[in-house]
This record gives sequence, C-alpha cells and structure tokens, in this order.
Amino acid sequence: MVVPMNKVRKRSLSVLLLVAVAILGMGFYVIRLFIFGGEWAAAPFNATTYRNGMLTVGVVTDRNGVLLADVQNGRRVFAEDTEVRRATLHSVGDSYGNIGTGALMVFAPELMGYNIVTGSYSRTGAGRQIALTIDSSLNATALRALDGRRGAVMVSNYKTGEILCMVSSPTFDPLNPPGNVDAPAYEGVYVNRTIQSAYTPGSVYKLVTAAAAIENVWRLNERIFECNGELETGRGTVTCPGEHGYLDFTQGMRVSCNVVFGQLALEMGGDVLAEYAEKFNLSGRITVSGIQTAEGIFESAPSNTANLAWSGVGQFTNTVCPATMLRFIGAIANDGLAVELHYLMKSGFSSIFPVRTSRLMSTNTANELASIIELRNRDSFPNLEIYAKSGTAQVGGGLDPHAWYVGYITNEDFPLAFVVIVENGGGGFAVASPIANRVLQEAIKG
Repeated sequence: MVVPMNKVRKRSLSVLLLVAVAILGMGFYVIRLFIFGGEWAAAPFNATTYRNGMLTVGVVTDRNGVLLADVQNGRRVFAEDTEVRRATLHSVGDSYGNIGTGALMVFAPELMGYNIVTGSYSRTGAGRQIALTIDSSLNATALRALDGRRGAVMVSNYKTGEILCMVSSPTFDPLNPPGNVDAPAYEGVYVNRTIQSAYTPGSVYKLVTAAAAIENVWRLNERIFECNGELETGRGTVTCPGEHGYLDFTQGMRVSCNVVFGQLALEMGGDVLAEYAEKFNLSGRITVSGIQTAEGIFESAPSNTANLAWSGVGQFTNTVCPATMLRFIGAIANDGLAVELHYLMKSGFSSIFPVRTSRLMSTNTANELASIIELRNRDSFPNLEIYAKSGTAQVGGGLDPHAWYVGYITNEDFPLAFVVIVENGGGGFAVASPIANRVLQEAIKG
C-alpha cells in the first residue's frame, strides 16, 4: 500500500513539532535549573543535606578564620565563645532556619558545594567551608556596646562593600535558644534589624536634604538663615530645639538646625525631595548578598506645609533601613560611588570580578557633604579621622526617640562606614556615638 505524499508530509511535520516542543521544554527546564537549581537543592526536604529541617553540611568562619558554625556527629554546632555566638546570630543563623539572613539559610547552596553538574553531591558528603566578611570580635564588641538595648550596628568597607559588623539586638545563643521567644525581652528576635527593619531617621536624614540642596538651591553657600526656634509655614509650625540666630548652611548642619533644613525643604518642594530619596535608594530597597532590605518610605507632602518641612528634617512619615543608610554614607566617603554591600567573602571564580558600584551623587556633592560633617572637635573619638552626623528621631506615642549615629572614618587602611541605631534610646549623639566610637576603636586595632 502506498501512503500519499501529503500524509507523509503531515506526519513528518507532526514529528518535527513534537521534537521542537521537547527541545523547548528541555531548554526551559535547563534554564530554570541554572537559575533556581541552588534553591531547589537547598530546600529542607533534601534528605542528603538536611535532617529534621537542619542543614547538616558545611562550615562557616569569619574573615579571620574563626569558626562560627560546623557539624559534629550530624549536629550543627556554633562558635566556642558564647558572646560570639550571640553577636553573630543574625549573620550566621540558627540550626532551624528561623533567622532569614543567616548564612545557614542564605548561603546553603555554597555550604553544600552545589554546582550545575553534580548538584549537592560531594565525595565526602561534608559540604564546603565558606568565610563571611564579618569580624566576629568586632561583632562581639558591638553587642557589648549595645548593652542589652534594642538596635542595630553595621560597619562596612566603603571601598569593597564588605560588611565587617552586622549586629542586631535582641539576640540569643543558638546553642541554647530561649524557651519562649514571645516574651517581651525577645520581641522581634528573629528579625535582623540591620537589613529587615526601617526606622524614622530624624536628623541623619538632613544629609539627604543637604545633597538635594547642594544640587538645586542657587548660591546655597552664600545664604544666611535665621532661626528663632521655630519655622512658620502657611499651614503649621516646625520647632527647633535651639534658637541659633543667624547662620549659614554649613553652620546649620553642624548645629542640626530644623529651621534651616525645614526652609530648604519648603523651597525645593516634595517632588525634588522624593526624587533624591529614590535616587539614593532610601525610599526603596537594595540587596545585600541577594537579600532584599526593608523598604524605606518618603511621602511627598503638599507645598508650604509643616509636613513638607518636617520631611526635610527626617520626620513626618520618613523611614529608612540601616543598610541603605550605610550604603548612602559609604557613597559620601567614596567620592559619590556606592559599593554593593555583601557579607560572603569572594572566592574562586567570583573573586576575579570587580566589586559592583553605582554613582549615587557627583564627586563635588560628596565632597561638599564631607566638608560639612567633618568633626572639628574629635576629643570624644581619639585616633579616628571621623565624619559623622547624629540623629534623634521622634517616634510619638509617648516613647523616647530613636538614637542614630552615622558616618565614616578615613584612617589609612581603614575605609569604614558605620551606622548605629538604638531604639527609643534618647539623644543620638549622647547614646549612639559612644557605641560607634567603641566599635571603631576596636576596628582600627587591625
């Protein structure tokens, strides 16, 4: 029997179509495997690397080789020193993945030794050793300086983006977790406040308003402002803690005058302020080693209102994540270039790639900001070439304000940016700056 030629063609086309669909499906799977394979392998149902939800392979050290997490007899163990365990909880994690920013969660594929060819299989079954950029001793110093208060301390190298200190409080010992994490003492203990929280910034936000003013206000450095303790707008009043009299822009920053920065906010308008909040990523999110930070907020208030003036002072509805503030501060120190923050040490193939940067502001703007925040009286910060701004952020509800201190140092071999926040701690300079000083003094010991 002879099959008609048109039927042969149809069958051939059908076969080719099935082959094309199979190739496309395989290609789609391979692409997804390439993108998501590490996540699939790191899922807790992978019995080759997890037991009862606990990752049982891989070793974590700090930048100096100090052991932070290991596996012994099939069980996860942590640093020998109790204080180090508590200080590194939010960067290392706990046994059962409650800390979403912990290396045991975030870097599970690396700890398994996952690759596209062999998956999570390894000849010994022990996984890999990874090093974090953090300095465990520096983290312990920061936790001691917080002294049981809620808050966050971050220190990074503003040239490389390496995070040396990432401490969130409250915390706990992962070898002896609390029996009741719902107790008030442990409120929010699973949250890494350096990355996953956003706070009212108060006067540290004047750095953002200052950057906008430098680039938008005509003859800014020739302006003279008058502060008599309050700023009347068409709709409301902004108060200032002091009566500073006549002062210029630089003096306004150094005494943190609400009148000066409220006036500048009114002149520039909400749209300009919102543009700079977005430009600096302070009203959005950034990623830290692939983790999205908490989202900051900047609300553009109507013209000629007290709310608009307050937004330029760092109040109103403004919120900022400590990590995004750290990146912004680092850019001021780094001539306007922001470096991608990370806390996994680069190794192997990844180490050949240059650090990723983006220009947040011009070199001129960065240098002008630096000139007005350089501390003239450094008696409280011996041996530190420090540039810093404090903030006392009012939060309402009868609660004490959040205490902020942000800045950087230019000591040779120590290009370090820092952020300190103490929740409901009180005055920024009085409460947060001693913590920064203590941590930085430890850092420059090398």
